[in-house]
Amino acid sequence: MENLVAGLAIGLGAIGPGIGIGLIGMKAVEAIGRNPDAQGKILPAMLLGMAFAEAIAIYALVIAFVK
Repeated sequence: MENLVAGLAIGLGAIGPGIGIGLIGMKAVEAIGRNPDAQGKILPAMLLGMAFAEAIAIYALVIAFVK
């Protein structure tokens, strides 16, 4: 039973950040495509946003290991 709970925690905890990271990347590539000169400003913000979204998935992984 604990394995099921851990699996659900990491599965559900990773789906949101996965979608979020995909959307961040999609919009960044779209913005760079529209204005290539802004790449220097867009990429750092994109990477920071992806890192924060990935941190949420890591929290879910930690919760799954604790259970």
